[in-house]
Amino acid sequence: MPTPSAQRSWRDALAIYRRPPVLTMLFLGFSAGLPFLLVFSTLSAWLRSDGVEVAAIGFFAWIGILYSIKFFWAPVVDRLALPGLTRAFGQRRGWMLLAQAMIATGLVGLASLDPLGHLPMVAAFALLVAFGSATQDIAIDAFRIESAPEDLQAAMASTYIIGYRGGLIAAGAGALYVASLVSWHAAYLAMAALVAVGVVTVLVRPEPERLALTTQLIHEPRVRAFLRASRGRPAWQRRLGAWAIGAVVCPFTDFFARHRLKALWLLVFVAVFRISDLAMASMANPLYIDLGFSLAAIANVTNVFGIAMSIGGGLLGGLLVARYGVGPILVLGATATALTNLLFVVLALAGDSLPMLVVTIVGDNLSNGLASAVFIAFLSGLTSRAYTATQYALFSSLMTLPGKFLSGFGGLVVAGQGYPGFFLLASLLGLPAIALAVWVSRIRSLVPAPKAA
Repeated sequence: MPTPSAQRSWRDALAIYRRPPVLTMLFLGFSAGLPFLLVFSTLSAWLRSDGVEVAAIGFFAWIGILYSIKFFWAPVVDRLALPGLTRAFGQRRGWMLLAQAMIATGLVGLASLDPLGHLPMVAAFALLVAFGSATQDIAIDAFRIESAPEDLQAAMASTYIIGYRGGLIAAGAGALYVASLVSWHAAYLAMAALVAVGVVTVLVRPEPERLALTTQLIHEPRVRAFLRASRGRPAWQRRLGAWAIGAVVCPFTDFFARHRLKALWLLVFVAVFRISDLAMASMANPLYIDLGFSLAAIANVTNVFGIAMSIGGGLLGGLLVARYGVGPILVLGATATALTNLLFVVLALAGDSLPMLVVTIVGDNLSNGLASAVFIAFLSGLTSRAYTATQYALFSSLMTLPGKFLSGFGGLVVAGQGYPGFFLLASLLGLPAIALAVWVSRIRSLVPAPKAA
């Protein structure tokens, strides 16, 4: 634990939110959140309202796999210079602009189609939007980590979460509102226009300082060894080999070299930190419906209280990290996530109780917002500045995959054990995360104390 003298005052901690890098993430978060629902629930609503069969709509869920495998092309985003764009805007901003162009193009393409008669083209444009969105996520994460020191990362994660939620609201409620008043085509054109929020942000903010690619590669021992061993080969083969080693191999060897025996346990921690809340997510809405809550009540409570508490939790997490450091708040976030899942047990036993539903949604979203903010800050510190895009993409994918996988078995557990048993089990899944968070919080090299103002 840091001593009181090492901590910021509450006033100084709050002042962090006025820093330009922190405010920038508000708008980039909006840009990241905007496309997500437009290829999932909003698109599903459009397809169904136009008469597309439910079975066909179900296959569109596979589009989400792109978000979970983005680490496969993260090395390209991390290291490959884009002709024209990289020279004019830099590595991170150039890739963000390209990704935003893909998103806007895909949304305009969707707006131009009649889904019932052009379902394959709808799928193609939706894939383009999702690929552009996942690529933008890679570039934004790298931009965030490289734009500011570690003590600002939690606040930047908080404003990113707020912006992301704003993007979800625009793509969810906003798109549905435009569709009901005008048409689905107008709704998707309006969403394409909102991509300009991210474009303008990229254009007005500077590119983070980082070493040139050739400078980074020449300092890599593995790259130097390859160049020595490949003397006499054609120049293009040597350049391609050096790039592949630096972009693909070195990010992974760097992580294990820096953390040695702790590396595997850190990866386990990344995998289990959010497993408790992700594993139970698939059964939350079925619980509300089976308890007898109306769709209107579910929407009102989850949107009004859920989004507000998620934003509040993100802000609180950033503030607490600025005040006390990442370590203790990691423990708090892991504990709060596991404990608030017990509220679903109480709700399942209480039945159709609107006050208990409100308490459950408030507790769940507040803890998730706080835990997300502190964990993003922790992952940012865990990431090497030399391989930001590749390593962070790997961490963020690893963070969600186990929970999403287990979530698929939620219906089987509910059928066998009932809702109370399922949510109790989901809460118990959070115990390893708490134990590992305590271990991580004691390693000063991973969670340094906050700097005094």
